[in-house]
Amino acid sequence: MRGLPIVIWFLIVRKNRSDVAWGSAIEECIRGSDMKKLASGTGALALAVASFSTPVMAGGLEREGYNIDLLFEQSPFAVDSSVTYVLPDRKLKNAKDTKPSPYYGTLNDLGYTSTADESANFAVPRLAAKAAIGDAVDCMVSYSEPWGAHSNPGPNWAGAKSMIEIEVFSRNYDGTCSYKFDAGPGQLRVIGGVFYQEVGGSKEALVVPQVVLGSLGLPGTGLGRLEGLEGNGVGWRAGVSYEIEEYALRTSLVYNSQVDLGDIEGTLDLTDVPSAVDPTNSLLGNNTPVYGRATMPESLELAVQTGIAPDWLAFGSVKWTNWSILQTVTFCPTATRGVVSCSTGSPADATSLDLLYRDGWTITGGVGHKLDDQWSVGASLTWDRGTSTGVGTQTDVWSVGLGSSYKPTENVEFRLAGALGLMTSGSSSAVTTDEGVFGDDVSYDFGNDWVSAFSATLKVKF
Repeated sequence: MRGLPIVIWFLIVRKNRSDVAWGSAIEECIRGSDMKKLASGTGALALAVASFSTPVMAGGLEREGYNIDLLFEQSPFAVDSSVTYVLPDRKLKNAKDTKPSPYYGTLNDLGYTSTADESANFAVPRLAAKAAIGDAVDCMVSYSEPWGAHSNPGPNWAGAKSMIEIEVFSRNYDGTCSYKFDAGPGQLRVIGGVFYQEVGGSKEALVVPQVVLGSLGLPGTGLGRLEGLEGNGVGWRAGVSYEIEEYALRTSLVYNSQVDLGDIEGTLDLTDVPSAVDPTNSLLGNNTPVYGRATMPESLELAVQTGIAPDWLAFGSVKWTNWSILQTVTFCPTATRGVVSCSTGSPADATSLDLLYRDGWTITGGVGHKLDDQWSVGASLTWDRGTSTGVGTQTDVWSVGLGSSYKPTENVEFRLAGALGLMTSGSSSAVTTDEGVFGDDVSYDFGNDWVSAFSATLKVKF
């Protein structure tokens, strides 16, 4: 049943990188009254725009990733809610069914198209709240959806045996605290937290063309579905930051651990594929509970924010994500658990998710400017290294972000941001590894395509 390769359910289309993120800092060459102006101007700007974020497509399965910006909010209490809408436009071309059947040839021979619109739009919500506990401790809790994906090239393209539609979701419940203390001219902050994560999804693919079933006098659509997939696990984070409030300086280094999702359970529905197609395959014609195992990646991010002139900020970040931990995920009937090993090529191997990722890197830089006491604006440039190694469409992405912040009162802030990204061209075809050959059921190309994103945020502090 490798003809139903589950191309990525519990994981997702690409990240959501902060293309508009702001900061604060120090320019040591400024002295006297100029230094005071820098500190005053950039400090206010840092508070106004510190958590702008416009995610676009990123490596692996990332949509929003992890965000603890609210922890640095100087007000004793704050609530922050946002939603980001992402519109990728990845188009596939020159698609070829590369695993012909001895009975009907290839899907191209049957008239399936060589082009498809792969991507589907998606929204990413987030809600966070922060509270100060005394002068030294800050804590925040949040709900986010860091991973996810929705690809929908449809049933009529030549790669339908690989994928018709895949949808992935995640739910992340997060708690993080920090303890800060004086260290030299500023404050050192030690950060720690835990998060509980749920990841799941579904996939639909073609097993046997319906026209072939009809010619044999057999019922059914010939479609297979992997449904109700869900796993969960717990992770942790640790980090450190150094801040000089007087000069509006902050630099931070934060590590997020892997999340072992344990047994990811769901159902392989092949009731629309008659058993007469292959009487030796007991999965055909049945609804079979299945399971697999996967681990979400660890990440490490360095971020720096600094004032460069009165009312001006510069910021930058570098992030590494261990997407190479996700290579091939095998799914096996639940009845075989503990009896037969569930691995690639094992007797219990029912289907698989062949990702073959490499590690991801994201580099962002930009500037922010305070226009007056109510309005601030900013811009950023981001490069995200693609994680595909020959299978899939996750190539490099370059994106430009723009954002604005409006504060009608000291307690309320509205933020609007947008980004436009270029997803670079590439191709997908069979890849050979130590474990075997993967992605050998379809080949296709894709050109340079666009992705856009828009976000709206409301923050209330008191």
